[in-house]
Amino acid sequence: MREIEESLTRLESVDAIRVVRDGGKIAEVHVLAAPDRTAKQVVRDVQSLAMAKFGESIDHRVISVVQINAPEKAPQTRQRPALIEIEDEPNGARTTITVTLSFQDEEHIGVGSGPIAGSARLRLVGEATLKAIQSIYPGAPALALDGVGVTAIGMRSVMIAVVVGSNDRRSEEVAVGSALVNNDMDHAAVRAILDALNRRLEQLA
Repeated sequence: MREIEESLTRLESVDAIRVVRDGGKIAEVHVLAAPDRTAKQVVRDVQSLAMAKFGESIDHRVISVVQINAPEKAPQTRQRPALIEIEDEPNGARTTITVTLSFQDEEHIGVGSGPIAGSARLRLVGEATLKAIQSIYPGAPALALDGVGVTAIGMRSVMIAVVVGSNDRRSEEVAVGSALVNNDMDHAAVRAILDALNRRLEQLA
């Protein structure tokens, strides 16, 4: 009986099997089978092997088949760009801002350069962020920063970023993102731009 069971479990469609004999006759065959073949096909496989190798004729009515579907894989969490750091390198009346993003264990850098004036800083941070994003998605349509700034909502200061791009129909697409300002305007600007684009990043690839 053990030899019959071991042979039947070698069938590609069979995961486990138990054979019960009543006297000199096989009375029950319990089969745990993969779902890639129908139960009738599994029964025929068992009958054919038992007959061919052992000369055992098994009535199909004593063979019970249970099939369990393979567990579904959990959906993978899609990775999105994350801010690593913002560097500022002033040079006289001008400054160069470098934004470094992380994506799939790689670093992507974008640089914005312009006047050192405080009123221009957020735009430079925003432009550097977009360049870093376009380094991640080099085949994506061009993106441009329409505007970035702080507004008050209730008792909170919120950074708002507006990014424009184009689609295949050459029509303008506008994306808006926001982030709370937690004592760091630069970081809030980057997070607002990422928020504006996160839902569209898969389409940019």
